[in-house]
Amino acid sequence: MSHIHEAIVSRLKSSKKDIGDVEKRILNIAKNQQFVSTDTNAEFSASASTGENLADAIARIGGSWGFIIGFIAFLVAWAVINVVVLTRDAFDPYPFVFLNLILSMLAAIQAPIIMMSQNRQAMRDRFEAAKDYEVNLKAELEVFALHQKIDMRVLAELAALREDMANLRAELNAQKKP
Repeated sequence: MSHIHEAIVSRLKSSKKDIGDVEKRILNIAKNQQFVSTDTNAEFSASASTGENLADAIARIGGSWGFIIGFIAFLVAWAVINVVVLTRDAFDPYPFVFLNLILSMLAAIQAPIIMMSQNRQAMRDRFEAAKDYEVNLKAELEVFALHQKIDMRVLAELAALREDMANLRAELNAQKKP
């Protein structure tokens, strides 16, 4: 395995790409025959803070059909209560200034929370891409190592065949000379 490890290192060094920390780490993982694939969702979620988890939950709820339908029902109920039911003493008569204030405050709070969740999704995507790169690199190294093993075995078999042919040639030459 050491010969194969050296061949892989020389192959990586001869490529135009510099060997970075990730490549060195994956090379050691491959050398030690360890696994590199993990559950990226669990690994990424484990490092999330309470605020990040809360932002994800709010974005998940705020971007759902249940929230949209519930919010439409709330707006219709607000309008019906203030226009039809409380015609004389409405707490927010038409044009619903208080409702506009509430909606503005909700939007002011909800927009940055959704942006935080989108930033976390972008970070998750980068994390998954890095993990995919590591897994692909290790798979590529393993395939290269298998090619090296097969090539070495084929060369050994060819050398043995060459030796057998030389022995047969020597025997034939010995039989011709009597």
